Amino acid sequence: MNHSYTVIAYFIYLPIALLLTWYVAQTLFRNGLVFMRDIFFGREEIAKATNSLFRIGFYLLNIGFALYILQIYDTLNGVQGIIEVLSSKIGGFSIYLGIMLFFNLFLFFRGKKVAKQKHDEHMAMQPLATPNK
Repeated sequence: MNHSYTVIAYFIYLPIALLLTWYVAQTLFRNGLVFMRDIFFGREEIAKATNSLFRIGFYLLNIGFALYILQIYDTLNGVQGIIEVLSSKIGGFSIYLGIMLFFNLFLFFRGKKVAKQKHDEHMAMQPLATPNK
């Protein structure tokens, strides 16, 4: 039983999973700040703070999941085994990251919708201005 192939697979998987997580987070939250500004009606400080909190949660969930699925149960007997198990691990993790990306987009759009509804309700409560005669 050769455990060195498993250790090699770990050393390949971890940097890839971490880089994928970093790339998706950077892309999502750089563009997500635009949504946050819109949701919070241009209040920059609260938009940045909320976006930062979302980013931290994203990192914690995804890095935690990448580590959670780290264990390789198969006995790897060579390069072919490493490639096959890595394709499964990295492919599964990529699918998970895609789902998390769309979930975050859903939250951004939902936040935008709720903010618009509250804004519309607030505007409806304002008295209509009467023209001066």
